[in-house]
Amino acid sequence: MEINPDEIASILRERIEGLDTDSADLSEVGTVLEIGDGIARIHGVDNCMSLEMLELPHDVVGLALNLEEDNVGAVLFGDWDKVSEDDTVKRTGKLLEIPVGEELLGRLVDPLGRPLDDKGDINTTETRSAEHKAPGVVHRQPVVEPMQTGLKAIDSMIPIGRGQRELIIGDRQTGKTAIAIDTIINNRDSDLVCIYVAIGQRMSTVVQVMETLEENGAMDNTIIVAAPADEAAPIKYMAPYAGCAMGEHFLYQGKHALCIYDDLSKHAAAYRQMSLLLRRPPGREAYPGDVFYLHSRLLERAVKLSDEEGGGSLTALPVIETQAGDISAYIPTNVISITDGQIFLESDLFYSGVRPAINVGTSVSRVGGNAQTKAMKKVASQLRLDLSQYRELEAFAQFGSELDPETQKQLARGERMVEALNQKERQPMPVAEQVTSIFAGTAGYLDRIKTERVTEFLGDLISRLHSENKDLLDRINESGDLSDEDEQALAKSIEQMVDDFGPDFDEEGNPLEEGESDRVTRREEGEEPESSSGETESGDGDSGKAGDADESEADAEAEQEEAGATA
Repeated sequence: MEINPDEIASILRERIEGLDTDSADLSEVGTVLEIGDGIARIHGVDNCMSLEMLELPHDVVGLALNLEEDNVGAVLFGDWDKVSEDDTVKRTGKLLEIPVGEELLGRLVDPLGRPLDDKGDINTTETRSAEHKAPGVVHRQPVVEPMQTGLKAIDSMIPIGRGQRELIIGDRQTGKTAIAIDTIINNRDSDLVCIYVAIGQRMSTVVQVMETLEENGAMDNTIIVAAPADEAAPIKYMAPYAGCAMGEHFLYQGKHALCIYDDLSKHAAAYRQMSLLLRRPPGREAYPGDVFYLHSRLLERAVKLSDEEGGGSLTALPVIETQAGDISAYIPTNVISITDGQIFLESDLFYSGVRPAINVGTSVSRVGGNAQTKAMKKVASQLRLDLSQYRELEAFAQFGSELDPETQKQLARGERMVEALNQKERQPMPVAEQVTSIFAGTAGYLDRIKTERVTEFLGDLISRLHSENKDLLDRINESGDLSDEDEQALAKSIEQMVDDFGPDFDEEGNPLEEGESDRVTRREEGEEPESSSGETESGDGDSGKAGDADESEADAEAEQEEAGATA
């Protein structure tokens, strides 16, 4: 049989022309050149995009990071140890996307949105790109709305606004996570959705955080994204971007979200590990050259959108762990320069009993009083300066030199303010209670109470206000303002409380002995104490003693007259 080449060509042409291209599955595929430590080098996917998702066998997902001339470097998610050389890799044409939505609220998930708790599957219908360009300045508006933490020391001196980026920085075990958890608990009844991203922590610690939030009723509007210490570096690298994408879902709906990244030191270390395995050139402290961009592109997504864009907000609270208080190291200085202020926690203050252990001198909020309620601004305007001066004087007073009365008075006031700002963990306070505590200190009422009794006094004061003057607290909470009338009513209530509690010092600062106050003296005489008295009783006590002396002298004179008459 003779084969005619023209016939073969025509048959092939007919077949090709009749091919239904719509039903054909066309995809770009490549092969794995080498694999190890969660990193794969892939050949053949020439048109691959940066941060594109790649399909590998055994449901392993790759993320293209290095686009080189002859191969692509990708980090792998899943059981990457089952992948071997020469395995087929398929492009998806999609960038990395994260499941988002209200279905995630109350759940513990990994950075890819897969559940890590035992509460069943999560049926989300929407996804968002993990990497998203931050809104430009035209689409933003100034940060003016307070984001209350419930902590007196922060809301009074380092106020945080919705849409702000405030760094929490300090050594290990200084209470960084406690501030974040208290902030979530304080906003359990507000319209704020909280996303807590745990990077490089033990899974048991993350579960404890979840249980704490559940016990305090704060888990219903919270999502926990966990990338525990035993996970591969790519999962840790992805975690904060995933948490941010989940928060942005609410942000662009006009709602308010808070993202806590705990902590970005471990995030930077995971990125360094990945970069070195990808053969990227190391720089300072072996970090790659774009480690600043790693965090800046994450944190610049925190925003207060303009009203035209819906007016939503995304607040960021990144956490950084320092070594021996060194805030001038590479990663701390990077994140300090990116954020709008920092809360610096100091080990020495923590071990001396100051909780939260905030160093007022190095902590700052660059939004400041713009994101503070009027009531707090009114009572706490000088607090930060006074405490800074107190710390300076305290260091000076340690030399043992004699101090003038004014300096002693300032030291005494500072001691009491530090004690007044102390707060137990998991006990955030409403605005009105914070204002009351700080007003009692800044207005000088605590000067007459011994430092060790300040906490007891403030507890009794707030309990009394709740029982006798609840309307005043409700007005401050609802309006966020402290009118002149309310200020006078509050001052009167505190004066009464000082007298009923029993002051330790008179108005000049002289110590009172037990039994010298009006309250104690009148109680011994069976009289009711005057309700409005806030003054010390030393004068009345002296006059009482003088009266007794006059009576005894009169009796003596009468006896002498009787004796003379008898004679």
